[in-house]
Amino acid sequence: MTPESHSPTGTDDPTLGPPPGCPAHGLGPGGLRRLYGPEAEDLGAVYENLRAEHGSVAPALLHEDVPIWVVLGHGENMHMLRTPSQYSRDTRLWAPLQDGTVKPDHPLMPIVAWQPICCHAEGDEHLRLRGAVTGAMSTIDHRGIRRHINRATQHLVNKFCEEGRADLVAQFAEHLPMAMMCEILGMPEEYNDRLVHAARDMLKGTETAIASNAYLMDVLMRLTTRRRAEPKEDFTSHLINHPARLDDEEIGQHLRVVLIVAYESTANLLANVLRVVLTDPGFRARLNGGQMTVPQAVEQSLWDEPPFSTILPYVAKQETELGGQRIRKGDGLILGMAPGNVDPRVRPDLTANMQGNRSHLAFSGGPHECPGQDIGRAIADVGVDALLTRLPDIQLDCEEDELRWRASISNRHLVELPVKFAPKPQQDVRQRPSINPVPAQRSNDWLVSTQQPQPMAPEPVIPADEPTPTPELARRPGVFRRLLRWWRGD
Repeated sequence: MTPESHSPTGTDDPTLGPPPGCPAHGLGPGGLRRLYGPEAEDLGAVYENLRAEHGSVAPALLHEDVPIWVVLGHGENMHMLRTPSQYSRDTRLWAPLQDGTVKPDHPLMPIVAWQPICCHAEGDEHLRLRGAVTGAMSTIDHRGIRRHINRATQHLVNKFCEEGRADLVAQFAEHLPMAMMCEILGMPEEYNDRLVHAARDMLKGTETAIASNAYLMDVLMRLTTRRRAEPKEDFTSHLINHPARLDDEEIGQHLRVVLIVAYESTANLLANVLRVVLTDPGFRARLNGGQMTVPQAVEQSLWDEPPFSTILPYVAKQETELGGQRIRKGDGLILGMAPGNVDPRVRPDLTANMQGNRSHLAFSGGPHECPGQDIGRAIADVGVDALLTRLPDIQLDCEEDELRWRASISNRHLVELPVKFAPKPQQDVRQRPSINPVPAQRSNDWLVSTQQPQPMAPEPVIPADEPTPTPELARRPGVFRRLLRWWRGD
């Protein structure tokens, strides 16, 4: 990005800064707004200020004042997503990475560093890597996964239902997706609080983000080694055995992106839907009254509060124009999911119901559209429905304005969601669920993803002094057949 792109006055003269006392003081170089730090505590407001100042594509600054374009318009975002000839996800093309402006210890390095994954690939390589991911996903039993989600929800609710109080972020929304993703990947034994913390921390741009990323990669590379030696019927094994022949580094990096994207997006989605249910009486009334289903409620939340606010960076492969701005080759652009979803050209009335409309940006689009979005929707649909069924009288246990949020360049999520309800007894969840299909020759007594033989009810013991029913009585037609015969005049 060039200085002329940044200059609101249309000149490169560095002396033409804002005068003392101007509201622009406290901004970054060139008077640009920062997307981090104290000035960006409310990124939603920052995006709207950028829209008012620059239109649908605006210049801004990332951490350490790295220049970036923010794509704010819905149409402009879709154009960028659908035009791989002009915009790439290969971050090695990004000028600030090439010239060293973004250093190896940059807090966003776990997000922006190039990796051998389909998200950063193009052309035939993208087809090879993406084909392996979608092929492995196609082996997941979607009916089984919904049963597993329901039972995992019951396990989590059992931990707090007798207390009458809970924090639905720390005790539910942050755990259900991780438990599900560990099961899908084939590492249920790795599911713990440390994994949950690391998954959230690495996306925040904190001082510990790089260490959290290293811990996650260690877990996933150990899983890759185990499954190379001993394949099972899980996502990781299918990814390893796919005809694309991914190497261990490619396997580990794809497991990382699948785990993190699915976990973080679904954790935020669960918390967002539950918050609206608990704070919007009209929303809850429509759910309770049948005017809105839980899947429709989830879709509305994907419009209003997409789980990921942004994805970065896309890189211009050539000089081009977008939203009236001159984009130079090597410039980075942010996919603005949250600001694009509230583009006034698409949603002039933000209170309007978007029921049935799936044209939001929550799952990206184009060649890099999220391939696991149906799994995320299933976790939110089933998890929310099962929770509300167990705890129908659940209420928010604080004032709505007391809820706290934690925001980063990637997303905005609730810190906690305290609730209260009448204490309920635990439910007996006896069988361990599984969402991974198992070959028929293996024992599958505990599976819920395959059809189980139903136990035969014991035949009633007939006392010796009672006559045995005759065959004629045993074959007596049922009520429906007798009614049908009467209707036909037989």
